[in-house]
Amino acid sequence: MTGTEHPRFEFSLREFGGSLGDFGTLLPLAAGYIAINGLNPAGLFVMLGLTNIALGLVYHLPMPVQPKKVIAAVAISQGWAPTLVYASGLGLGLTWLFLVFSGLLHKLVRWTPTYLVRGIQLGLGIALGLQAVRMMTPAPLLGALAIGIIILLRKSRYAPASVVVIGVGIALVAWRGDLRHVQFGFTLPPLTPPHPRDVWQAMVLAGFAQIPLTLTNSVMATGTLIRDYFPEKPVGERKLMLTMGVTNLIVSFFSGMPICTGSGGLAAKYYFGGRTGGASIMEGLIEVAIGLFLSRSIVDVMEAFPLALVGGMLLLVGIQLGSLAFRLRGWPLILAAITAGVSVATNIGVGFVVGLGLSVVARELHRRGRLPALGRPSDNDGLDERSQRDG
Repeated sequence: MTGTEHPRFEFSLREFGGSLGDFGTLLPLAAGYIAINGLNPAGLFVMLGLTNIALGLVYHLPMPVQPKKVIAAVAISQGWAPTLVYASGLGLGLTWLFLVFSGLLHKLVRWTPTYLVRGIQLGLGIALGLQAVRMMTPAPLLGALAIGIIILLRKSRYAPASVVVIGVGIALVAWRGDLRHVQFGFTLPPLTPPHPRDVWQAMVLAGFAQIPLTLTNSVMATGTLIRDYFPEKPVGERKLMLTMGVTNLIVSFFSGMPICTGSGGLAAKYYFGGRTGGASIMEGLIEVAIGLFLSRSIVDVMEAFPLALVGGMLLLVGIQLGSLAFRLRGWPLILAAITAGVSVATNIGVGFVVGLGLSVVARELHRRGRLPALGRPSDNDGLDERSQRDG
């Protein structure tokens, strides 16, 4: 916990640095959606930007908005048609609303101990670190340069690290001449109402597999991380899922990709200076401008940007996110580590199921006195304030 109260909105250079923090996980998947699946760039970026602005206004926090990872991975690898991608957003939006209003989400949150969420965060941090290493491998010196800039400037209010790193990347792209063919023009998102047949097909192909990842990372882990970073502005899991349900319903009708929050994105924005809703609003304005005026060339720009610089940013974010698990002590730390290991070796959904099963066994052993008492209840207990808040 920070113990510091932050204003609702701030539009400073540091907040601008925070607004660029989660571009590392956003841009590669967005580029794949556009280049491989043929998603409309204007719709993708405009709806992404409007969602960022809305969340900044609603939550007064640097809330992240990112692609749903399972949907993106399957859709890009299988070359889905755009209509199928839009339909997956509608199907998952309806799913999130069902979980909220049926009361199932509240039960799932109550059954999930906080140390299991810490394990999910650790697994995600390791996954981000591995992804960062792969991105830096082709140009390790650029990756090292990004890390050096971040270490030196991360807390600077006048030259925020993420702004400098992104600026270096843009300068390299310009120096190589990759900006010569950039085209500007005004484009509005098209109307794309999904077909019910496509909704079911998308859910079968990837939507149902997305559910455990969203429950753990986008809802439980994000809610926990908000309470870590902003104890004065707690957000309940019910509100997070309700927001995702409504936003996915809307964006699917305007050629937007399926979107969610995420603890990794929140950690990235916070790491690079985001403390208020201003960071989300500024990111949203950038994305709306890209969608409206640069949609004809944005894929070329993203493909030319040196990913090693992004990898340096991701590596340090992954370390910060994973380190939160080491607040735990004793057997909760062991269970968190097992959950993280299974998540990295398979996926977060499997890691969650395995960790939840082990936590049931551990609780029973603890009840019988065969495991030592818990240390810090806020991190080690399974029924903390997270299970009592619904909104």
